[in-house]
Amino acid sequence: MKVNIQKSIALPLIVGLSIQLSGCGTILKPERKGQSAGQLDASIVALNAIGLLFFLVPGVIAFAVDFNNGTIYLPGGSASNGLDNNNLVKIEGEVTNEKIQQAIFEHTGKQVDLNDDGIQTIANTGGDINGQLASM
Repeated sequence: MKVNIQKSIALPLIVGLSIQLSGCGTILKPERKGQSAGQLDASIVALNAIGLLFFLVPGVIAFAVDFNNGTIYLPGGSASNGLDNNNLVKIEGEVTNEKIQQAIFEHTGKQVDLNDDGIQTIANTGGDINGQLASM
């Protein structure tokens, strides 16, 4: 009877410690490995903090592993930094992908294909820069 109780306590404890030792972000978000910096993912930080509250050493190790692997950071995405580093380009008439591509080429010298699967375009439905392209 005593052996069964010890096994029923030991097994979940071992599993819980193993998960904390390997880092929450590393297990839950392995595709994020290799990121060097960025905004912290609050859910991963919270899970690591729970490990820190209940098990001090595994929680510290979880934070260290997640920071080292870069899995604690949110993936990159679009962000706005105001107008400090942006160039506003006015496009006359209807704004089409071809006109945008031409404007980018004229101002940066770089060819882009807005129909490429790796590029995400978002329609501007109004606002201050209606009919303009912001390029960084």
